[in-house]
Amino acid sequence: MTEGTGPPIVDHRSPRTSELLSAIVTAHSAERIGVGEIVHALRNRAFGLSILLLGLPNCLPMPPGIPVICGVLLCLVGAQMLLGRDELWLPRWLAARTISRTLLEKIVHGALKWIRRFEAYSRPRLAYFSSAAARLVLGGVVVVLGLLLMLPIPIFGNLPPGIAVCILGLGLVERDGAFIAAGLVASLVSLGVMGLLSWLIFQGALAVI
Repeated sequence: MTEGTGPPIVDHRSPRTSELLSAIVTAHSAERIGVGEIVHALRNRAFGLSILLLGLPNCLPMPPGIPVICGVLLCLVGAQMLLGRDELWLPRWLAARTISRTLLEKIVHGALKWIRRFEAYSRPRLAYFSSAAARLVLGGVVVVLGLLLMLPIPIFGNLPPGIAVCILGLGLVERDGAFIAAGLVASLVSLGVMGLLSWLIFQGALAVI
């Protein structure tokens, strides 16, 4: 194990999502944490937790440009699910990128309260929704949500797909088919909302012209 890489977060107890997210922060003491180190630590939970982590910033106040970055990365994750990969691969340039511990703590700590509420109702069930065949469909949904996040919708335009991404990610990590199904419904709703907002912006632009 390379220096600076924390111990694998997944253990024999199948820890809950909140425990895994907390461990991401506490497993590293450096001021900046490598993206590749985080993915390496997550091991077989990398897909679900990566989706969840990329959805969380879109539900919290974040600097401009973050939704676009999250959207691009979500497309990368979703494409690999479509290809049936078992482990998440990152380009070398992306794995070498680092994020500040402060920003990571803000994202994780801001979401823990809500995630723990979800966990009170979450458990492994409806295994079909987390099967290998279902993961291919979910990969396509994640790609679509990533594209929605890249749309230039002002104010809270990134919130609907961000919420859908978080629900899907939580369902995948917890292997909860009910949450995954809810995430699919939320994805359809966000697609409709984003389509409506895009149409309104287009009509507004035509009116100005």
